[in-house]
Amino acid sequence: MNSPTTPSFSVIPGSQVRDVLIGREQQVTQVIEAAYRLHGEGRTVNPDSYFLRFPDDPASRIIALPASVRGDVDVHGIKWISSFPANLNAGLPRASAVLILNDPDTGHPFACLESSIISAARTAASAALAAVRISQRRGGKPRRISFVGTGLIARYIHTYLSANGFEFDELGVHDRSAEYAAAFEEYLRRTETGTITVRDEPEELIRSADLVVFATTAGEPHVTEPSWFAHHPLVLHVSLRDLSPEIILSACNITDDVEHCMKANTSLHLTEQRTGNRDFVAGAMPELLAGSLDCPADRPVIFSPFGLGVLDLAVGKYVHDQLAAAEQLHVVPGFFAELNRYA
Repeated sequence: MNSPTTPSFSVIPGSQVRDVLIGREQQVTQVIEAAYRLHGEGRTVNPDSYFLRFPDDPASRIIALPASVRGDVDVHGIKWISSFPANLNAGLPRASAVLILNDPDTGHPFACLESSIISAARTAASAALAAVRISQRRGGKPRRISFVGTGLIARYIHTYLSANGFEFDELGVHDRSAEYAAAFEEYLRRTETGTITVRDEPEELIRSADLVVFATTAGEPHVTEPSWFAHHPLVLHVSLRDLSPEIILSACNITDDVEHCMKANTSLHLTEQRTGNRDFVAGAMPELLAGSLDCPADRPVIFSPFGLGVLDLAVGKYVHDQLAAAEQLHVVPGFFAELNRYA
């Protein structure tokens, strides 16, 4: 009997992930666009995310996102990402994650990647891609932006918007934590020349912006007044649970995948529960990329991406392949030890 070829297994730490992705924001956005197109063509498998929750710690959770992508990506895998908000009080990041990549032919896992950076990058690239395409449909890029929530995701979204051609004359900042708002303001001052304003309350922040980014840890709607959006901004509702059904019903709503976003008490899910239908959703990202969605200028346009595991796989495979080409993978010797069933 011939001995089987020993599969390899690599561990890719966050330092390598970061080094691959920094400065390649446009390429990552293209990777995300290609993954969305494969998803729209039915060349992906993206089951429901599984939420592991804890009765003694209801604010925390760990989520499993299994997925498969064919085409040029051609990989199976799973992201395992935790969100423990209390970490912030200890000076630790709220989210941590790993991504496992599996060979599509044998099923063997061949890499484990630190994935909080991948998750942030794919989220930001998705938001930036939507902002580009919606702005094209509406006649031009916004030049006044406001951030509600100022964590890692907000920073990545700003980076990816800038890399995709957005320039801002006015920037607004709001966070429930004055410390976090001040730190984000300092970051913006290192990268922006426009006017930067920190506001204690979100109302004026929203009213003064053409592009509003929600990147909070909100578990239920805390912005409930549709009149705050009467100037019809583009809204990147990345944190998914900030807006009341009244606001959702007043807007043109686009998501990355309609079925996936109608879960876990997102703002879209709450609106579906209230109305009994999904008529308030205009469509999803593949239709936006195909140019078949209207993005009216006389209503707010809200992009609410649930976040698909196929996007994590696409970015993770991109990172792996870049490191493999540069011969910089850290292979774990002897990771698979039982390869002959009768040894």
